[in-house]
Amino acid sequence: ELVESGGGSVQAGESLRLSCAASERTFSSYAAAWFRQTPGKEREFVAVISWTGDKTDYADSVKGRFMISRDNVKNTMTLVMNNLEPEDTANYFCALKYYKESRYDHDYDYWSQGTQVTVSS
Repeated sequence: ELVESGGGSVQAGESLRLSCAASERTFSSYAAAWFRQTPGKEREFVAVISWTGDKTDYADSVKGRFMISRDNVKNTMTLVMNNLEPEDTANYFCALKYYKESRYDHDYDYWSQGTQVTVSS
């Protein structure tokens, strides 16, 4: 089970921090990712971190503004979102994929319930 926290409403240029706690005992064996989705659109890749934590990958739209991290002792993952833009408004999901990281949502095994992020201009 993945439980998210940290969504909310902010002004453009502000920051938010999303957290995701995993009950999965083998969390450290999974790549961890964030995706987002807006109504009527497909789920979009945001960022991923390898199971070891030494590799990260970001969507071009968030590169340089968002940062993904994980703590394999606490079984948590975090997405720090800086300089938010109205285009970042979406429902954000955390997800786990066994072993190798991927940008494709259909590769992921576990999903959170989603948390809304709203950025106003």
